[in-house]
This record gives sequence, C-alpha cells and structure tokens, in this order.
Amino acid sequence: MATKSPHPSPTQAPAHPETAPTTSVVVVGAGPTGLLLAGDLVEAGLDVTVIDKRPANLSNLSRAFGVHARTLEVLDMRGLAEDLLAHPSYKMDKVAAFGNAELDLSRLPTTFPYLLVCAQPYVERVLRDRLERLGATIQHDTEVTGLAQDDDGVSLTVTGPDGTARSLRSDFAVGCDGVHSAVRHLIDLPFPGGPVMRGIMLADVLLAEPPARPTVHTNRQAFAFAAPFGDGYWRLTAWSRADQADDGEPSLDQVAAAARQAFGSDYGMHSPRWISRFHSDERQVPRYRVGRVFLAGDAAHCHTPAGGQGMNTGMQDAANLSWRLAAVARGASLGLLDGYHAERHPVGAEVLRSSGRMARLATARSRLAVAAREAVAPLVLGSPAVTRMATMQISGLGIRYGRGPGDARTVGTRVADHELPDGTRLFEHLRAGRFALVGGAAPAWDSELAGWRNRVAFLTGPENQTVLVRPDGYTAWVGAPDPADVSVALRTWCGEPAS
Repeated sequence: MATKSPHPSPTQAPAHPETAPTTSVVVVGAGPTGLLLAGDLVEAGLDVTVIDKRPANLSNLSRAFGVHARTLEVLDMRGLAEDLLAHPSYKMDKVAAFGNAELDLSRLPTTFPYLLVCAQPYVERVLRDRLERLGATIQHDTEVTGLAQDDDGVSLTVTGPDGTARSLRSDFAVGCDGVHSAVRHLIDLPFPGGPVMRGIMLADVLLAEPPARPTVHTNRQAFAFAAPFGDGYWRLTAWSRADQADDGEPSLDQVAAAARQAFGSDYGMHSPRWISRFHSDERQVPRYRVGRVFLAGDAAHCHTPAGGQGMNTGMQDAANLSWRLAAVARGASLGLLDGYHAERHPVGAEVLRSSGRMARLATARSRLAVAAREAVAPLVLGSPAVTRMATMQISGLGIRYGRGPGDARTVGTRVADHELPDGTRLFEHLRAGRFALVGGAAPAWDSELAGWRNRVAFLTGPENQTVLVRPDGYTAWVGAPDPADVSVALRTWCGEPAS
C-alpha cells in the first residue's frame, strides 16, 4: 500500500562543496525513470552517481504493468525493446473501454501496435542490466538529506546504510524518487492536487477459469480490470465502493469480492504472488526545473492508473531530459534545458486530465451517469477519427511538442522509425544517445562536420532539405543542406564538436 512517509529533514549542505566528490549528474531514485535516465547519461559519456533509498534486494512489484507503444519505441532507440519482449509478457492489440467499446491499437503507425502487459520488475531488470553493462552501479540504502545549489552546481548531503552522512557535488541533480520525493521537498516545490480514488486493490494471481481475453467492467458499485502477464499470472485491479479502507494490505477474499461485484465472477483466483492497496492522487509540480535541479516521473506528477500511463510518462520524461543534459555537458547553451519543462509539463498535465476523466467515468455513481456511459462510449469510440485520436493519445504516439517562430511545421513532431536505403533502421542510428542528420548532401559534409561524427549519424535523405532528429525521436531542426547552416544547428542542439 502507498502511504505517506515522512520526508527527511533538510540539513545544511556541505559548507565547502569544492572539497566534496564531483560528478556530472546525481540521479536520485532507481525506478524505471531513474534507471533510463542514468543509462542514457552514462552511455553519453557523463559521470553519473545513482542513489536509491530502497535496499538492493527489495522486490519492486508495483502497480505499473503496461508498456505503451511510444515507450517501446524509446526502448528500441536504445536497443532494449527486444530484451524486454524476451521477458514474460502479453501483447494487447485491443483495449476494452466501457460497455462493449474497445480501442483498437493494431492500426497504430508503429512497429509496436499494442499495449505490452509486462510487470514493472522486468522493465527495471532490462534497464538495470544495461546500466551494469556500462559499468555503473547504484548506491542502495542511501537517501538525500540535504541539498543546496549555486550558479556552478549542486551540493547534496546523502546518508548511507550505516547512518553516516557524506557530501556530493554535481553539475546537476535529478529527482526520480517518486511521489514522496525528498528532492522535491528539499527544493521546496509544492505538489498541488488531491485524492481521486481510495482503496484501489491490486493483485497478481492465478485464475482457475480465466476470461477469454483481457477484460474490464464497471458498474455503480465496483470497477475491475484483468489482464494476463504471459507467465500464467493475471493482474487484477479492483475497486469497490463498499471497501474503502485507508490502510492495510487487502486479503485475497477482498479482491475476489470486488471482482465479483464488477465482473460477476472472481474467475477462481488463487495463489497470489503480490497483493497491495493504494490511494490514487492527481498532483503535479508547477515547475520541472529549479536551477540545476530537475524532477521527473512520479516526483513531478502522479495520477490515477486509468490508461496505464504512469511509468510510461516517467520514462518519456527521462528520454527528453537525458539528451539535453548530455548536450549541455558538451558545450550547448544552458537554455537548452528550459525545453524540458516546456515540453514535458503540458504532457503531464494532459495525462492527469485524461486519466482523471477515465477514473471518474469508471466510478460514476448515479444511474443516469452509468447508463449514459454504457450507451455513449461505444457510439463515440465507433468513430474512426475519435478512435484514432484516443489510441494515439493513450499510446503516447500522438505527443508533439511546440516549435519556434520560423521553424518548419514538422519541428517538434515524432519521427516514425523507417528503413533506410542501406537496410538499417532510423532508430538503430539513435542508439548511444546519437542524433541523426538526414539529408542528401551527407557525403559532402565529411570534412566540415567531421567533429560531430562520434555523436551524430549522417544519413542520406532528401536532396533539398536536411532534418536533424533528436535522440528521443523528435524533429529538432529542418533546413537547407548547407554546411554552414547545419553547423549552427549542430552547435545549438548537440554542443561543440569534438576536438
């Protein structure tokens, strides 16, 4: 169960930070968001310190269970999608909504036209294995108890498993430490919002008589969702108006009772490997960046589990921030970091709105509201245009960012993976945090732009324009294939060329 734990008391940061150990970035929190971010930064050549309050052997079975198409693309850009797909999982190409309505994901314009039902521990394992292959380690049983920053860096006090406090000095710090974020508390950011649903029960169970497919059902008294993990176990998410306990792990009987209220059957659930209860809040910080300190994932935003977007949104936060920090470390302007809040805060706000609407529809109480929901949802989702908009939103593929004055219309849009003339794929060239510069004049740029070749893939493309693709798969810049213009764009987005 998620309960509010006390924040560590802020302490005075190191009095002489220049004597403290120095690292490029301190990443606080080793869940999916922190692990993806840290791996990206280490792969980009930055010195990274990862600390996590949890013990190393603590199993992180949690409420996250689904990996959406855009997150799978993010993993593919890192060469990790196949690793994740090798773990027990289930591909849902249709997602049940209300009544008999469904969202058809099979038509999504991506290599991954489905929702991958996969337990969060497998996601973390893939990301942790990558970090270990890169030679990085996680300092477990360690928490941030003090933080101060100045124009040149961040000074942190961290307390280890033996209770001894020590100092860290870094260029930047990122709080990926969840809804009770110590980093957020220490930089004094509010987390406005409040509870939406109480007493949500989660259980990973075996079913004696499983349904034929993943299913969801709701009525005036209860809501439940069931989906297979692919290893024999099913994830049951259940809520009952009659069982709104504030704390304590629910029993299997309580989960089964809520399932019977919603489904009319508990499908013979048995042998739970994990059961929990949590309360769902809608909250978001007003700023994702305060000076040299950033927040990502649940530390920056939390919302209802409707739509399964929590872990996905956090991992996409990390993908947006990591290349920016790497570029600044290579000489790009600090102003590049402002784009993180500008692009990701609106995405978080929209996820709050959409998941909140789904949760309120699912728990509607009046007979009129329930009848309207059951009747209207199939009609609305029967529209191809509405279905496309809904599936693009929930999958993350529909996210697009703003563009500046004079920018081409495609700047800030997602670039779909595609095969190149040499048989490789675009996403393969974005690995190791590289940019991709696509243009017909690529062969002629060798002498003038050679200094960027260690972090930019020069690819053949249209002869009349050049497109710079960011490491997170969005268009950064579009311009004429002129080496002077391209050089300015590369300095702006990638930092200075290697000497």
